[in-house]
Amino acid sequence: MFYEMSTMTLPFGTAAQAANGVQQYAAAPEAGGELLGCWFTDIGTLNQMIVLRGFATLSDLQTERERTQQSNNAFGCGAIFQSLEQHSYRGFPWMTPVRPSAESGINGPVYEIRTYGIKPGGVQATIDLWQEYVPAREQISPCIVAMVALDGALRFTNIWAYPTLDARSKARLDAVTQGIWPPKGGPAHLTTAMTSIIAMPTTVSPLK
Repeated sequence: MFYEMSTMTLPFGTAAQAANGVQQYAAAPEAGGELLGCWFTDIGTLNQMIVLRGFATLSDLQTERERTQQSNNAFGCGAIFQSLEQHSYRGFPWMTPVRPSAESGINGPVYEIRTYGIKPGGVQATIDLWQEYVPAREQISPCIVAMVALDGALRFTNIWAYPTLDARSKARLDAVTQGIWPPKGGPAHLTTAMTSIIAMPTTVSPLK
């Protein structure tokens, strides 16, 4: 499964307008892929809307990227966003493709979006270690997706869902206390370029 994660920086007070634009843009007859998540940042870099879309093939993703690049109203927000960044990802091959909350039963509404830099040669080792350790970690809280970037710096992004911020803190503490997270040996393959954002679903987000 392939994914596109797009980030728009918005002016104050335009989140609702932007979310509606995203929904209409992703549902247009000529649109490719599937809208999976549409979040607004709450902790981290603020005033940003993060849009996650899924694609069956890399070609499908590239075709939709071209549509966006040629549009004068990308995501229905061309008149309001201050900046737009788009990045392509390949999901870890062993992971179940991301599905909307209505299908998966997985809900937030607190979503943590974490990105880690990967050292050269560390991609496959990271994928393998996560395959070994994530099942036990998911007994505490669900991992929505883990995916390797196909452009830009070598890195991977993972998204986790929690009912509350307190639940997030407890889940992370429990995982460390039980010795099931982080994957043993995993940090050796990562750089110190790490970021974390807490984001909340907008009304149009299929991941609730």
